Amino acid sequence: MNQEILIARVASVEARVEVMDWPWALENRERIEANWQRRKALKPRMFNGRVLAVRDMELTADKCCMIYSEMDYSDFVGWLDLPQRDTGVANGFAVGALQGSDGAFICGVMAEHTANAGRVYFAAGTPDRSDIRSDGTVDLATSLTRELEEETGLATGYAVSEDWIVVRRWPAVALVRNVVVPEPAEVIAERIRAEIARQDEPELSDVKIVRGPPDIDPKTMPQWLQTFFEWQFSQR
Repeated sequence: MNQEILIARVASVEARVEVMDWPWALENRERIEANWQRRKALKPRMFNGRVLAVRDMELTADKCCMIYSEMDYSDFVGWLDLPQRDTGVANGFAVGALQGSDGAFICGVMAEHTANAGRVYFAAGTPDRSDIRSDGTVDLATSLTRELEEETGLATGYAVSEDWIVVRRWPAVALVRNVVVPEPAEVIAERIRAEIARQDEPELSDVKIVRGPPDIDPKTMPQWLQTFFEWQFSQR
């Protein structure tokens, strides 16, 4: 997987799943298991399901093509946590860049019980088996809107851009679509906070409004999100 930082706008994203062996996971089995037990002790609600990770990516002037393969979540988390990662794998996920009518963005603050507690980013989730269509393609567009609704409660009342912004900053490949709500960011933020208060086990603890470069926080925001915001604000 190319590790060069890249950001590009494309008209479409196509993704499919292929069965692939993963020698790195076999070679690091004991370390992966120890890491999973450590993680489970800290976050007992973590579940070892099956997720999809990027194994190949091709970018042209108007299209991004992705190949995913399935793996256990424990293997995926081990790959993220352990040193000497396999550079042939990436965490590729669809992202809804939630934006108000005033141009400000609204990010979520991950709740304490989640694997990424305290981290700040848009609604997103690593694809899993539920995102695979019967023909083996991956429905990233639906993954995006599902995660948005699950985390923020927003199911309707927004416009999703047709094009995608690909942000590759290894180990992440964020596939971003702008999601615009015809209300100011502060109003949207209060709606989401009200939804968080209603949920028994919300994924978010709060939201953060990002209006410009001073709001970019390297301590809580992943590198791909910092790259996205820097690019977005440079366009203004």
